[in-house]
Amino acid sequence: MELIGERAGNNISFWERSAQNFCSAPVKENLRADVCVVGAGIAGMTTGYLLACAGRDVVIVDDGPVGGGMTGRTTAHLVNALDDRFYEIEKMLGKDTARLAAQSHTQAIDRIDEIVREENIQCDFERVDGYLFAPPGASAKTIEEEYDAALRAGLREVQKLPGPPIIQHVDGPALRFPRQAQFHPLKYLNGLASAVARRDGRIFTGSRIVSIKGGESVRLETREGYNITARAAVVATNSPINDRYVIHTKQAPYASYVVTFRVGRDVIPHALFWDTAQTAEEEKKLLGPIPYHYVRLAPDGEDDLLIVGGEDHKTAQAFDFEKRFTHLEEWARRHSSAVGQLVDRLCGQVMEPVDALAYIGADPTGDENVYVVTGDSGNGMTHGTIAGILLADLITGRENTWMRIYDPKRKTLKPIVIADYAKENANVVAQLRDYLTSGDVSQANEIKAGEGALIRDGASKLAVYRDESGTLHRFSAVCPHLKCIVRWNATEKTWDCPCHGSRFDCLGHMVNGPASADLEPIF
Repeated sequence: MELIGERAGNNISFWERSAQNFCSAPVKENLRADVCVVGAGIAGMTTGYLLACAGRDVVIVDDGPVGGGMTGRTTAHLVNALDDRFYEIEKMLGKDTARLAAQSHTQAIDRIDEIVREENIQCDFERVDGYLFAPPGASAKTIEEEYDAALRAGLREVQKLPGPPIIQHVDGPALRFPRQAQFHPLKYLNGLASAVARRDGRIFTGSRIVSIKGGESVRLETREGYNITARAAVVATNSPINDRYVIHTKQAPYASYVVTFRVGRDVIPHALFWDTAQTAEEEKKLLGPIPYHYVRLAPDGEDDLLIVGGEDHKTAQAFDFEKRFTHLEEWARRHSSAVGQLVDRLCGQVMEPVDALAYIGADPTGDENVYVVTGDSGNGMTHGTIAGILLADLITGRENTWMRIYDPKRKTLKPIVIADYAKENANVVAQLRDYLTSGDVSQANEIKAGEGALIRDGASKLAVYRDESGTLHRFSAVCPHLKCIVRWNATEKTWDCPCHGSRFDCLGHMVNGPASADLEPIF
């Protein structure tokens, strides 16, 4: 990486190479504000913008540029057709919650539409249809159940079709969700940054917040020792850096892969596509998120790009990167004859809550006047916008009917949720076996230039990276969050934590929470 925190992985996304991230000066003095927002992704920037529109004095702080985290690695689907099916949400949380979830995501798309028009943001925003279909060999039952549940949730315009348009070699019914949308997420965030600045909001990049203490006045401290005092603070860091335990037991990090291909302009109509699972067998899973494919197009000069994602797995718990990229390419070429040159490939991360909905609201540890947003469940663009709307309402004292369903303190006692909660936390405990295993290699001379590996050093494990010049860089392999052992991600050149999803670049710098510190260097 050229700059610390420039992006959350070594591979560059289409968004990152086609837009300049907004950057400003770091914090260089003690500050006061009405609200301090930590994190300048979709959730943080939307929250800051809406509070600035409400007349609040807003400070936004990020240790990288605006959109330098997972927002820059999303595929940017704006949908009310949720990754977690409405019939599943009904089983876990009830029909009223499913209805409010549909309403909130619909209003999030509408709010983005309004902001784009009101602020004249040139971000390739467009309304498109979305199509949900089953993989070959799967039963039509899932589509039928989701159709009925979507209607009950208030999405009355959803239509059942014999199959999806464009996608080849798919049998069985599909659902059409009208008035979905897509945009260029970094161009949108740059527009929000300019709009915040016009309203006298202050944005600081290149400053890491390392401490947040709630109270009547919230006190935040930067790595350099500067203090920010605010009436309220919002932690919008993808995974909260202020909470070591509570919220991290209720969500799990999953890696998701993306490939993009060049196609001719107007060869494929712009639309969103999702299958219900990557295979018919995976669709039968009862616990945990089901891997699926997701597809969209984006304008790129005289051509379009076809953006295809999927092949999800628990973060740092699979290492067959090339195989997964190959599977995505094969899937894309099998289902569309228009697929051309492979252009980009990368790996991002989503936080999966145990009961399908994001956690947005007052900090669950009870830290006064501190608010959090996390658990995007693959719908980060709309969940992040919902967070902006909901948190702005909470901070300004306005009523919001979504508060209950997104409450970070909520407990869901349905057996399927409890079973998933137990499974995910047992998985975390299982990762502690890394303290007892051998390293990836026995000695450093086995590590090639540009690669990393774990090495056992007596009772300890070291994360060792050899740079392109041949110089070795050694770090403690212990994640500073909750002491799990990080693992080398050979495709993104990062050290990833298999427990809660912290990510560090090849030189040990933290680029994704919940860790708030770098890997400890060993000299």
